[in-house]
Amino acid sequence: MKVLVVGGSGFIGSHLCRELKGRGHSVTALSRSPGNDDLPKGISKAMGNVTAYDSMHEAFEGMDVAVNLVALSPLFKPSGGDEMHDKIHRQGTENVVRACEEHGVPRLVQMSALGADPKGATAYIRAKGKAEEIVRESSLDWVIFRPSVVFGDGGEFVSFTKKLAPPYVTPLPGGGKTRFQPIWVEDLVPMLADACEGDEHVGETYEIGGPEKLTLAEVAETIHGAEGRSVTVIPVPMALAGVGLTVAGKIPGFPMGKDQYRSLQFDNTTADNEVGAFGVSEDDLTTLGAYLAG
Repeated sequence: MKVLVVGGSGFIGSHLCRELKGRGHSVTALSRSPGNDDLPKGISKAMGNVTAYDSMHEAFEGMDVAVNLVALSPLFKPSGGDEMHDKIHRQGTENVVRACEEHGVPRLVQMSALGADPKGATAYIRAKGKAEEIVRESSLDWVIFRPSVVFGDGGEFVSFTKKLAPPYVTPLPGGGKTRFQPIWVEDLVPMLADACEGDEHVGETYEIGGPEKLTLAEVAETIHGAEGRSVTVIPVPMALAGVGLTVAGKIPGFPMGKDQYRSLQFDNTTADNEVGAFGVSEDDLTTLGAYLAG
């Protein structure tokens, strides 16, 4: 099977390329900078930008499946402003779907996000929701994944937490009670690969999370504890934190802004973790603590 991984040189993409190659598939990684040394030997590389259709559509020719992983992180403020979420996620997905349809690629596996909603509270969630609408309205055999935060080698969830919640004494919005359900990238990519291969997943949207639901404070304690440091959380009222992050977000180089503050006002957890659809039990999944200890 020929698989095009759009965003194949990124965090999740490089892990997925390795998984698909290990299963015997012919894999091409499409990205703006395809010279990633982390990709295993035998992975073809193609250059293209999902926001510029003419730069990337030819890479879809002859493919059996496309996996769209291109995304901006919801954790950090985009350098081009919140409108970049719409450009990358909605418009980028529109171009990916068009390329699939025009080049006869029958299946698309789309990476979305928990809570994706065209009318959601953040620019990221709204753009992801609109992208899902585009995928569902297409003529393709589609599969949509909505994961919680993904951690692992090359990821940014751990580094983000260290920036937001430094060790020893750290003030956190709402006392860090926002909950996450972090999933290890090596647990996630086999499910993505299964969706490329199995017809039983076509037309399904899967909410996927790890084995634990942890508050932001617990995540910070787990991460710093793995390095022998303690954390004492000082609660900051959400309203006050919102003012602080909104003001600080105007400072060049500051990683968070108003949209990231809004994201801390709702949990990033599954209502029904659907890993079982891939023959996996939550007990089989790797916890954040186990990963850090390894």
